[in-house]
Amino acid sequence: MSAEKYVHSLKQIKEAEERSQKEIDEQKKKVAEELRNFESNAKQSITAAKADGEKLVESSIDQARKKANAETTKIIEEANNKAKTISSRIDSQTVKEIIDILLKEV
Repeated sequence: MSAEKYVHSLKQIKEAEERSQKEIDEQKKKVAEELRNFESNAKQSITAAKADGEKLVESSIDQARKKANAETTKIIEEANNKAKTISSRIDSQTVKEIIDILLKEV
């Protein structure tokens, strides 16, 4: 009987080892799948963040360009207005000088 108990104990040990190995294999498979999912999600997040960053840079460049254009237009308009004012002053001043010269000669 002792031999039967020993064989029975060995069978139980073997069955327990097989169950444990099966659980380990299932856990490895589960962890490997979770790792693949994590890597996939990380890649997607990186790609999305990169795209968002590129859009932000493009938007910032576009806003800076629009602001620079508006400032340039404003400077040109101010220069044109000053030029008109200066040329009208010169014209008025020139006319006045001409009148003064003519009046002196009379």
